[in-house]
Amino acid sequence: MNQVCEKLHHYVNCIQRFTFPIIEHLLPNNGVYILFQKNEPGHGHDRIVRVGAHTGMNQLRSRLKQHFIQENKDRSIFRKNIGRCLLHSEKHPYLEVWEKDLTTRKMKDVYGHLVDSPFQQMVEKRITLFLQENFSFCVIQEDDKDRRLWLESKIISTVSQCNECGPSSMWLGLHSPKEKIRESGLWQVNELYKEPFIEHEWKAIEKTLK
Repeated sequence: MNQVCEKLHHYVNCIQRFTFPIIEHLLPNNGVYILFQKNEPGHGHDRIVRVGAHTGMNQLRSRLKQHFIQENKDRSIFRKNIGRCLLHSEKHPYLEVWEKDLTTRKMKDVYGHLVDSPFQQMVEKRITLFLQENFSFCVIQEDDKDRRLWLESKIISTVSQCNECGPSSMWLGLHSPKEKIRESGLWQVNELYKEPFIEHEWKAIEKTLK
């Protein structure tokens, strides 16, 4: 497992890397995006800290904007998880409100009165700054939806089950109220600990990606 994760890290660290501001025309329309965070090493490279994909056709760029630019934690679980860590590390009572998903009219009617809009906007801006200053990413281009989701799950499972590329002692995710984030060292809770790549499988996949 660790050897496959090492080879995976070597591969994704050697392909084109993107940082903010994102030059959109250099991005493919579809693919799996793999994020790295400053000062988070793994296998002698930058450690994979999040893996994501999109379901809609040609939606890669818009999905990345939801993470890096659009200040709405209910449209990006990545943003929501970072906000959770910031608030939890400060023992801030607003965390209870932050947890509410207000994307539906029903939820807005029930919990909307709890929202402190100026404060929430301030947290969103802190998240945006943190993302834009500390994260970079690469993309494995893939137009087929099922294969994108399959690759996403395989990469997440491979990294989450490796015992040689965990988070540093300063990683913000260690302040997460989500145990899976703290334990996995990844900014996500889904697709962890499932079916990882086995060595011959990764070798075959890598050949198709070159």
